[in-house]
Amino acid sequence: MHKLIFLICSSISFYAEANDLFAQADFTAGKALVEQHCISCHASSYGGNGSEIYTRAFHKVESSAALIAQVRACNTNLDLKWFEEDELNAAAYLNKQYYKFEQ
Repeated sequence: MHKLIFLICSSISFYAEANDLFAQADFTAGKALVEQHCISCHASSYGGNGSEIYTRAFHKVESSAALIAQVRACNTNLDLKWFEEDELNAAAYLNKQYYKFEQ
């Protein structure tokens, strides 16, 4: 029982931290990063202007924490060399523009 309570509290803490980080993010810087690095890759993979990846019915990002994790994975896999601040700025912009997870 104690293990379950610990896991629940840890999850809540992680989600709250992700949302707090969005509050401190620079949306303008995030938008610039997304437009410079993400749109062309997504457009080549999903067609159109690339935003379909965010608005498609089936998407794997279901929370602000998952959004940060996905941006971090793209940064790592594509070797973009973004700082953590850049990842958070991009995730905050994507959240504001497309996902709208509660803050």
